[in-house]
Amino acid sequence: MDIQLIALFVAPITAIVALIYGAFLTKSILKDSEGSPKLQAIGKAVRDGAMSYLKKQFSVVFPIMIVLAIIIALTLGIGIAVTFLMGAVFSAVIGFFGMWIAVRANVRTANNSIKGLAPALRTAFGAGTVNGMLVVGLGLLGVSLIYMWSYFTNISLGADAVAKSATNVLVGYGFGAALLALFMRVGGGIFTKAADVGADLVGKVEKGIPEDDPRNPATIADNVGDNVGDCAGMAADVFESYALTIVAAMILGGQLFGLPGVVFPLLARSGAILTSILGTFFVKAKNEKESALNPLVRGFIVSAVAAVIIFMALAVFLLKEPRAGFAAVSGIIAMLALLFITKYYTGPGEKPIVAIAKASQTGAGTNLISGLSIGMESTFISVLVIAATIFVGYLLMGFYGIALAGMGMLATTGIIMSLDTFGPISDNAQGMVEMAGLGGKSGKVTGDLDAVGNTTKALTKGFAVGSAAVAASSLFATYFEATGLTSIDIAIPKVFVGVLLGGALPFLFSSRLIGSVGRAAFEVVEEVRRQFREIKGIMEGKALPDYSKAIAIVTAAAQKELVI
Repeated sequence: MDIQLIALFVAPITAIVALIYGAFLTKSILKDSEGSPKLQAIGKAVRDGAMSYLKKQFSVVFPIMIVLAIIIALTLGIGIAVTFLMGAVFSAVIGFFGMWIAVRANVRTANNSIKGLAPALRTAFGAGTVNGMLVVGLGLLGVSLIYMWSYFTNISLGADAVAKSATNVLVGYGFGAALLALFMRVGGGIFTKAADVGADLVGKVEKGIPEDDPRNPATIADNVGDNVGDCAGMAADVFESYALTIVAAMILGGQLFGLPGVVFPLLARSGAILTSILGTFFVKAKNEKESALNPLVRGFIVSAVAAVIIFMALAVFLLKEPRAGFAAVSGIIAMLALLFITKYYTGPGEKPIVAIAKASQTGAGTNLISGLSIGMESTFISVLVIAATIFVGYLLMGFYGIALAGMGMLATTGIIMSLDTFGPISDNAQGMVEMAGLGGKSGKVTGDLDAVGNTTKALTKGFAVGSAAVAASSLFATYFEATGLTSIDIAIPKVFVGVLLGGALPFLFSSRLIGSVGRAAFEVVEEVRRQFREIKGIMEGKALPDYSKAIAIVTAAAQKELVI
């Protein structure tokens, strides 16, 4: 059978397999009990708040997307406009359903913690895997559907016409995914941090009550924020990089190798999805004493090693170019390096964490100094890894090698997103155990899961930033190829001015974003103070706070600041 026909059917079938696997895990998770009526009430409050936020955000974002699609249709053509909307819709679906399963798994993880580590880990990681399968399944399905459309409408004109048509309209798919991800990441980030700061400033600092104490009016909003930012926002963010690296690799591969270069990313991504599914079967706690981090690392390593074999085999037999395989493998190695760097700098009991804890003995000031110092050091080492990956990719295969390195970094996306969503689910479960007053064995299990979840969240943040950097380099390379440029002279004043302005933009963006968080947090703090002041009996546990009010305030503030 012709290789293009193989890719034509293998890619969408594999994507559907990933989605079916996610559906199977969802069904299995939903069979678990939500526990006591008190746990169920807490879970419902978090669930309602999270879904209310998403519905509000989509009502703001989608009108903007439709207007942009009309502009794109009038200027660039209907095909690109349709794929733009497809990328945006798929990104929204991933964010919505990723959070949908997370806010149902958190209470079940809390309840399963009564039984021990293994069942709680199974539920939290299983729900994370659903999110991972959504990202890789819909990411590959979208690209493969576009390829199928290009094949059936242009095959009569020849293989080159198929490749050209597919790569032309794929640009819209990547742009749609990227823009929706920006909205979800920024809006979710504002909600998350505003709720977190508001809850902690009044609850922990002013009132001296523990984190996740049910007496805190913003504690439910804080738990909702974990899901909004780290499930919905992160999933859409990684989906963007996942889509963009496929687009860049197909465009550059088509120019170098013709149709085999276009189908290579489709088959490589198909193989990578299967390796991610394989890795999930190795995430099992051997006993109650084992750290929850160990099985997670095992699953990741199995997935990465299997992906190396897949990429090398496809490079040798499809492209007849082993260097393409080595370029992709450099990305996989970079991802493994980032895993162990993150584990070292954020893992419980590791030297940097112990150093920060020791610095805390002399006050908050030395804690901040130590934390910033170690954080900057870890950033430098991570940037070295990313820079080396881009350089090795370019050294092996030029701009195409950079795109392949990006594909390699994202080869383990399925299991990486599982680790990411595991974090907020574990965090929520720990908070629910605290609010329900379970303690004991449940408190220890969820405490361990939460500590490991902080490490996995740090890993996926590094993964998201690193893969985005390589994806941006890949897109920059496609711009060079499309325009015929070979170099940019930085000595030209307008180019140098552009570099300065580009370097300054992240500071302006960060400034506006931090300001947005501060303004939203201010409103939450005022509301929490009002409730403590006006609702008698909250501190004594005789009256319940109005949790929905804090959620409504931070939801409205996040949308307002997002638009501004």
